[in-house]
Amino acid sequence: MVSGGPYGLEDIIGLAGFHWALLLLALVPLFWSLPTALMVGELASAIPTEGGFYIWVTRGLGRFWGFQEAWLSLSASVFDMAIYPTTFTLYLGHLYPALTAGHRGLALKLAIVTLATLWNLRGAVAVGEGSIGMMCVSLSPFVLLVLAGFWKALHGGLHLTHAAQPALRHDLLAAIPITLWNYMGWDNASTIAQEVEDPQRNYPRAMFRSAIAVMFVYMLPLAAVWAAGIPAERFSTGAWTDAAELLAGPALALAVVIAGSLDGLGTFNALTLTLTRLPYAMAEDGLLPRLLTRRLRNGVPWVSVLACATGWALALGLTFERLITLDLVLYGAALLLEFAALIALRRKEPALPRPFRVPGGDAVATLLGLGPLALILFALYSARDEKVGSIPALFFAVLVALAGMLTYALFERPRRT
Repeated sequence: MVSGGPYGLEDIIGLAGFHWALLLLALVPLFWSLPTALMVGELASAIPTEGGFYIWVTRGLGRFWGFQEAWLSLSASVFDMAIYPTTFTLYLGHLYPALTAGHRGLALKLAIVTLATLWNLRGAVAVGEGSIGMMCVSLSPFVLLVLAGFWKALHGGLHLTHAAQPALRHDLLAAIPITLWNYMGWDNASTIAQEVEDPQRNYPRAMFRSAIAVMFVYMLPLAAVWAAGIPAERFSTGAWTDAAELLAGPALALAVVIAGSLDGLGTFNALTLTLTRLPYAMAEDGLLPRLLTRRLRNGVPWVSVLACATGWALALGLTFERLITLDLVLYGAALLLEFAALIALRRKEPALPRPFRVPGGDAVATLLGLGPLALILFALYSARDEKVGSIPALFFAVLVALAGMLTYALFERPRRT
């Protein structure tokens, strides 16, 4: 749910250069992933309920903010979920441009949405087992790519000076939001807590082990292609295919494309599992139509799954960069509400059993969100020129957030009367 492998890192390399890209991938987790993992570890172990972060914010900050948390998360998901089918077509287009031209590219994206929807209707276990299998397949070409890159460096000499081109400041600004996106999603797994065995023990363990694993999965391939001497300016979305062909030939390039398609499907599939539980939890609270609480015999909220899939399909026409901007702004706002809920619950429910607690007491818990806040503000500044049509992307995101407040009023007023 956080990472499908190195797919999506190429723009960081192309924008910032190898040395800055490695530095960003090493430092951003300390101020972004680690605080989020600590927060999720405490709240998921203390309140392991279906709905996850929506329940945390509702319980800590009240019903209004709980709804905004879910609204912002679902709105972000519309743009986030469109990224994975988009990257799939970009990878495929590097090798077979004719297959992704025009309406064919959109048809391939819709096929991924449809397949993930049908897979999710089979239940959480099927999605979990399938995601693990696809993760292994999607990472396997990078094992060969890393070996080939370091082998070339070992026998042909290091090419760090040639490959590391100086990055302009505005390029570095553009690289940071993409780095943040590649480390997003630590809270997503919380929404299926009732479907996880022993969540009090397993959530914190999963958070910290995954954080370390993701850093290595990102940094090793980057270091290998840098050492092999592939210029940074050749990297943009889908360029791992070109790097694989340069290092080991067309067979590895084809393997990267196939694995990239499975990676997009696997990540989309796993996130569908978690995000579709949000409308279900909100409908149970009377904040969305009761129709969304309908379940199959295996427990899957099928109406919520179909509704979410329809919304995600509507954003498939946006570009990769614009999708990341909108996703990061809306997700960032929801994430800050979760940090606020951590503080509020420490004060409102000090006796709540917490199998895992953020170390350092209430002072550290209060300051934990400062790193993510600073990075979110930085990302907002770097995206100031992005537009959706003729509307600035940031203003568009604000309109989406304000729509959540209006929607809450529409559903809450009949309940009160």
